[in-house]
Amino acid sequence: MHIGIAGNIGCGKTTLTRMLAEHYGWTPKYEAVTYNPYLEDYYKDIPRWSYNLETYFLAQRFKDVLEIAKSKDVIIQDRTLFEGVYIFVANNRAMGNLSDRDFDTYMQLFELMMSMVKAPDLLIYLRSSVPHLVSQIQKRGRDYEQTISLDYLAGLNERYEAWIGDYKSRLLVIDADNLDFQNNPEDFASITDKIDAELYGLFQ
Repeated sequence: MHIGIAGNIGCGKTTLTRMLAEHYGWTPKYEAVTYNPYLEDYYKDIPRWSYNLETYFLAQRFKDVLEIAKSKDVIIQDRTLFEGVYIFVANNRAMGNLSDRDFDTYMQLFELMMSMVKAPDLLIYLRSSVPHLVSQIQKRGRDYEQTISLDYLAGLNERYEAWIGDYKSRLLVIDADNLDFQNNPEDFASITDKIDAELYGLFQ
C-alpha cells in the first residue's frame, strides 16, 4: 500500500510522515537528498536551467514511485510525484522560467511515466493557511527558507487547492491550522482516527 502526504512548505509533511510511520509500523519514504548536477547552474541562470533541473527531479521521483510499487510494505511518502509537477513545475512556468515548449515536453514525459504507475492508495493533504505556514517556517529556522515570500507561499497554496479540487483518487484532507499533532497527542489521535476510518472503516 502507498500512502502519500501532500502539502505546502512548512505544513508538517515530514513530521507527520515520521509520526505515522512510527504509529502504524509503516515504512517512511522521504524525498531523496541527492546531488543534483544542475543545481549550481540553476541558481546562476534559472530560466536557462529550469527544464534540466525539473526533469532531473522528475526522474528521481519516478524511481521512488517504481520502488514503492514493487515493495510489499505499507509505504508512507513525504511529498508525491504529483506535487513536483502540478505545483512546483507549474509555478516555474507561470513565473516565466519554463517555456511552453519545454513545459509541453516535460508533461509528455510525466504522462508517459503515469501510464506505468498509479496514484497513491490514499493521499493525505495537510491544508494550511499562509500565516500558519510562515509561523512553522520561522519555528524550524532553516536559513534558506527565511527569504520565501508571502506571495510565493500564497501562489503555491492556490495551486495546491486547485490540484486537490480536481484530484480523483482516494483523498483525506486535514485542516492543519489549529492542530499541533507533534506536541498534542489528542490532535495526533484525531488524524489517526480519520485514517483508520478511511483505510479500515469498511472492515470493522
